Amino acid sequence: MEASVRLSTSDALRPRRLRRRKPISFSRSDPDTMWGDVLGIRPLGGRVRAVRRIASMLVWTLLAIPVQALLLVLPGRGHVAFARIYHAVLCRLLGLKVQVVGEAATGASVLFVSNHSSWLDIPVLASALEANFVAKREVGTWPVIRTVARLGRTVFVSRTRTGTQGEAQAIRERLSAGDSLILFPEGTTSDGGRVLPFRSAFLSVADKARIVQPVSVVFDRLGGLPACRRDRPLFAWYGDTDIATHVWRLARRPSARATVVLHAPLDPASYADRKALAAACAGVVADGCATLRQNRPVAPLAPPPAPRPPARPPAPVAA
Repeated sequence: MEASVRLSTSDALRPRRLRRRKPISFSRSDPDTMWGDVLGIRPLGGRVRAVRRIASMLVWTLLAIPVQALLLVLPGRGHVAFARIYHAVLCRLLGLKVQVVGEAATGASVLFVSNHSSWLDIPVLASALEANFVAKREVGTWPVIRTVARLGRTVFVSRTRTGTQGEAQAIRERLSAGDSLILFPEGTTSDGGRVLPFRSAFLSVADKARIVQPVSVVFDRLGGLPACRRDRPLFAWYGDTDIATHVWRLARRPSARATVVLHAPLDPASYADRKALAAACAGVVADGCATLRQNRPVAPLAPPPAPRPPARPPAPVAA
């Protein structure tokens, strides 16, 4: 006697070819580990892409290190041009396209001030600007990265207020020597959804800069589509996320795009103090980032005019 199989009402109404005796089991491998992903399980192709990209970046870095070391001892500005080429190729190998809006200020002693949401800001800005970075002291202890940073003539500073004031003289000397520098006045990375207030202590060195140019950086495309709020953690590097995991997650994704907006430069001497200068730069950078996050076309913005000092009252006339 054949055993009868009881079917539920929903199964009985389905055609026989659509009925299944066993439910489909989806793989639950690759959980929330280094091999996982912030937005869910990714296909095998993402892992192959990540291995290929990371291996290419390491090989390119190992080839570029001796070239940059040689250019540093030779006269001329070859080391500055090659550093820009190195970071441009690095972005391409990572699948990151860089779009630049506006013109970079030319000449010596330019201080670029930018928002900061990730370590990705370093290769993106370095591929668009011929300038050196001001980075936190911890970067000088990371393997491989410390070598690249030192060959790029990075100025290392601490995050503490007293440390920043003590190390400002080294930055002033570099600006006085004609070097252009890239500064992150926020003092730390953000979640990519906002621009943190600029710390005026970082802009205390602007008195030695010929001009100051605000810069906005936003990662606004992922896989050819506009990046939304859900995609911000993929680019932003903050909290306790280690850099190896962050690189792996990003390398598994399709191509992305970063947009760099070079706003109109300003004369630091026209501002009364560093707080007014920091507020003017922060407002322009924040407005540019907000426009990019809304996926709207953006144009370089002009900083607000420096406030005029209050008029002195007329001197009393002697009787």
